[in-house]
Amino acid sequence: MFQYLIWKTCADLLRRYAPPPGPPGPPTFDQGYGGGYGGGYDSYGPPPGPPPMPPSSQQNYGPQYQGPDNQVQQPFFQYSQCTGRKKALCIGINYIGTDNELNGCINDARNVHNFLCQFFGYKEDDIVVLTDDSSNPVGLPTRDNIMRAMQWLVRDARPDDSLFFHYSGHGGQTKDLDGDEEDGQDEVIYPMDFKETSHIVDDVTNMTQVKPLPPGCRLTAIFDSCHSGSALDLPYMACRFYSTEGKIKEPNLALAAGQDILGAGMAYMRGDMSGVFKGVTSLFKTATGNNAKAEQYARATRTSPADVISWSGCKDSQTSADTVEAGTATGAMSYAFIRALSDNPQQSYMGLLNTLRNHMRAKYSQKPQLSASHPIDTNLMFIC
Repeated sequence: MFQYLIWKTCADLLRRYAPPPGPPGPPTFDQGYGGGYGGGYDSYGPPPGPPPMPPSSQQNYGPQYQGPDNQVQQPFFQYSQCTGRKKALCIGINYIGTDNELNGCINDARNVHNFLCQFFGYKEDDIVVLTDDSSNPVGLPTRDNIMRAMQWLVRDARPDDSLFFHYSGHGGQTKDLDGDEEDGQDEVIYPMDFKETSHIVDDVTNMTQVKPLPPGCRLTAIFDSCHSGSALDLPYMACRFYSTEGKIKEPNLALAAGQDILGAGMAYMRGDMSGVFKGVTSLFKTATGNNAKAEQYARATRTSPADVISWSGCKDSQTSADTVEAGTATGAMSYAFIRALSDNPQQSYMGLLNTLRNHMRAKYSQKPQLSASHPIDTNLMFIC
């Protein structure tokens, strides 16, 4: 009886979301590395020459609405020209002497620090580095020190400033309490003293580092940690919402429903009943619009007029590798980011995302993600 109910539910919902009969449509948006961006980034090809710089004018988007005093208003944001002050916070935690010890995170923090100075003109005095091998208590990545350093990073931020946040360490998930996560899980990072204090939830990270920023101020974040796809809680994910032209794309519900059905069916065949419930629950969320509600809530509460970009080492459902590259312990994402821009500093957002994925796909299963606090033209030059 239970088997019949599972398959009847799956069949009914699959019929509901099945595509119309006829020849197959164009490739879906997120199929494999380096492709699937509105039919494949490589098949379209980037415009000739270096990518254009971001415009300096205010960018309006979305529907107009009536504001105070009957004034017509519209959501807006402003790209940063990155010509103002540059500040950076680099965090590397190896969890030295614990059961959770890593090898490459401290190296990552120092390598990114050096890279920012050499390639992007950041000054030593404007970079804070927190590592758990520091002999100075202020330089240890405890929860209190991380929170203070985050607040320092965004303090007195102005338009066209360029702020940089890098985190290499453990990441995880915890139950979402405010309804902004489609999978019901908030993403977290782990300070070196998380067992004595607590983790830091993405809601807090967003509130601390994104909300205070003015229009036109850039914050670039890199999360080289597990389950980090939405670790800064930014509502616009490149792999889901952007075509090659930078236009927002809607999720493919038929594809999502089909994947959920397949997952539930395979789990049942393996005798994995928890996997069956997970697949059916995900399918129910797709069918009832729970995912759309979470997305709408996230856009309503996490969108910012500031220019905030996050590069993550993997999807929320994946892990990030602590590995060895060129004979040195490192995080796979941190290494790929430095290498990609060292080889070619003039890349568009979408070009850099593809470069990162191409660097990593031969050796790692993780898939880097790009997210933003506002809709972006992904063919623009990435600057920081």
